[in-house]
Amino acid sequence: MPHRDSLGSASASFPLSGHVTYRGLRKRIGITKKNNDGRAAEPNKSQFGGAVLALLALAIFINYVDRGNLATAAPLIKNDLQLTNVQYGLLVSAFFWIYAPGQIVASWLIQKINAYRTLSIGLAVWSAATVASGLATGFVTLLLFRVLLGIGESAGFPASSKLLAEHLTSAQLGKANGLVSSGIYLGPAFGTFVGGLLIAHSGWRLLFVGFGAISLLWLVPWKLQTRALSDKVQAEASAKEPPFRELLSKRQLWGASIGHFCSNYPFYMVLSWLPLYLVKSQGYSITAMAQLSGVVYALAAIICFGSGWLADRWIAAGASTGRVRLAMICSVHLTWLLCMTACGLGSARLAIAGLLVSSLAMGMGGCNLYTIGQTLAGPRASGKWIGVQNAIGNLAGIAAPVVTGALIDWTGRYSVAFLVTGAVSICGAGAWLLLV
Repeated sequence: MPHRDSLGSASASFPLSGHVTYRGLRKRIGITKKNNDGRAAEPNKSQFGGAVLALLALAIFINYVDRGNLATAAPLIKNDLQLTNVQYGLLVSAFFWIYAPGQIVASWLIQKINAYRTLSIGLAVWSAATVASGLATGFVTLLLFRVLLGIGESAGFPASSKLLAEHLTSAQLGKANGLVSSGIYLGPAFGTFVGGLLIAHSGWRLLFVGFGAISLLWLVPWKLQTRALSDKVQAEASAKEPPFRELLSKRQLWGASIGHFCSNYPFYMVLSWLPLYLVKSQGYSITAMAQLSGVVYALAAIICFGSGWLADRWIAAGASTGRVRLAMICSVHLTWLLCMTACGLGSARLAIAGLLVSSLAMGMGGCNLYTIGQTLAGPRASGKWIGVQNAIGNLAGIAAPVVTGALIDWTGRYSVAFLVTGAVSICGAGAWLLLV
């Protein structure tokens, strides 16, 4: 009989499915540790305190502040560096050229030197790239710095997912992922609002240099809080992780990856083009654009944490894990379709309403995408699983900005780009229903 809390009936025969406990996975790979009474030992979750969880959330927040600076400053950078819409789209997508495959490299590095150290190295690299971007003199140099930014930021989600899955129980993952993933939206909210005000008064270069330098300060409390945990992990014999070829043979991984792509496509379309859309198409000033964009992302952050908390409570009340996650993630794709249709076919007022409602899709998606992957993979495989899933999912970051720029240049309007985005999103619901 399938396990009642699995993420789908197919996962009953899936060796890394969500209902497999940490104890069961360790036993399966032959390295079960024993307590003094002879029973298999569970991981020590008490060592993973609230301070470490808060720093993980802060790291993802910084991640999205630094990557979103380009979109915030786009109206000024385009004029200053004389960029076309296609060139701007290439700058946005260049980040993902290396960020997507970099997820696999980061997953490998986590296995070699542990997740704590991998995240430290990644943040140092992406902060330096942010500072350097403020010194760019043209399209080519800015393109190179965006690629370097992608190398550093590729460590974020494989490392954080590995730590969450290893140290938290499945009943805690929803709220924890809601907190960590809220940085996906608080980052753009803060970056767009504060960054928009900053560039309005001091220009776009100070935005990159200042934010990049401040980001480096995160390394100090992270080292202080995690040095002992990192040394302990490094000293212990590492459990054998499933190879990539085994993970890639799983239908659920491909379904989750396709669903992730289709959820990310509208998010990255909005993230990269919302400032330009509001300024160029809707006639907003830089300051007004920053305020409205900040509201959209702030709402998404609140919904992200709230949906994670709600999912955990719903499951604790006796609901099937699979039904809860599936209901939420399919609602994400349906909401994106409605919002993008409103933006593409509606009046200016309806389009703005659609953008505001899109915060619901952003928030629910950010929380559930990683929770589902961590649950399906289990503690030992979560780093590699999320690495693969996030790599494929973030190919949307390459496609969405460039396709959107080409459609705008071709049609002279944003409406077609919005409708194409909605069509891509609804395909994700099919992936979750049919493959996961």
